[in-house]
Amino acid sequence: MSELTIERSKEILKNAEGQEIAVIGDIMLDRFIWGNVSRISPEAPVPVLEFERETYHLGGAANVASNIKSLGAKPILLGVLGDDRESEIFLDIMKQQGMTNDGIFIDPDKSTTVKTRLIAVNQHIARIDRESKQYIDKNIQEFFINYLKSLQNLKAIIFEDYNKGLLPKEFIKRVIDFAREKDIFISVDPKQENFFEYKNVNLFKPNLKEAQYALGYPLNSLEERIRAGKDIIKRLQCDNILLTLGADGMMLFGKNCQTLTIPTRARQVADVSGAGDTAIATFTVATIGGASIEESAMISNYAAGTVCEKPGVVAIDIKDLLQTIKRNSGL
Repeated sequence: MSELTIERSKEILKNAEGQEIAVIGDIMLDRFIWGNVSRISPEAPVPVLEFERETYHLGGAANVASNIKSLGAKPILLGVLGDDRESEIFLDIMKQQGMTNDGIFIDPDKSTTVKTRLIAVNQHIARIDRESKQYIDKNIQEFFINYLKSLQNLKAIIFEDYNKGLLPKEFIKRVIDFAREKDIFISVDPKQENFFEYKNVNLFKPNLKEAQYALGYPLNSLEERIRAGKDIIKRLQCDNILLTLGADGMMLFGKNCQTLTIPTRARQVADVSGAGDTAIATFTVATIGGASIEESAMISNYAAGTVCEKPGVVAIDIKDLLQTIKRNSGL
């Protein structure tokens, strides 16, 4: 595997500027409560978080869109929010980031998914989830299909599946059929429930836990992981598998390339939240920017390592990404 240069990375990202990428999946609002812990509660053996501040961020599929935006491409987010205060906060953040909300469906029968994380001195100590998981109905599916068909310059579609109800099986197939008919690049970040529904896609990006659960055998050794990559490609008939391994980096499997093991680029891990979102966003942006599959994997690995060095769910900063690539390429 040849090293990725800073000049080549800049060329790829420049080519991707302004290109349209649709992100379809479960969107959520990430709420962070920051503070300090200096004592244990007298009521129960739990830490007392002394409140300092509260922040909100786009989460789930929306964090993928934020990463695409920060990399210079144009994200088009498709998802469902409830008719509530949290959806207003979500849409306001989208507006501040310069993203269109034309693909957002407001469902009065659904509550906006909210993940509340408690952070003490940059350490994640607890999380509270509010969510509804019922699958979207036929009318909402039609809204999304018609919206996709209205997009004239779409280069890629990312499925971001969190098992929150946005992606029923029949809808997944319809979107894939549409994308293949239009020769649109398809990448998938799966969860266990619909793991084997994403057939004939260009990139399938499970993490180690998801792949292990879906396949039903352990993935501890290199041999087991290679077997897993081959098994998934065979069952899904997809072009490439990017298996993310946390601290062990990534493995790339493909019909047309050898298996590649890519070590992690994080110097000091502060928080892994959102690293998978960054990886799939960066891989897709790089690919539509003309990168080879191997180059896309390397750039996404650099990006995921970079965001892991910061606490909380943060989108990749293109300057930080290029600095990381430059540092590791020795240029």
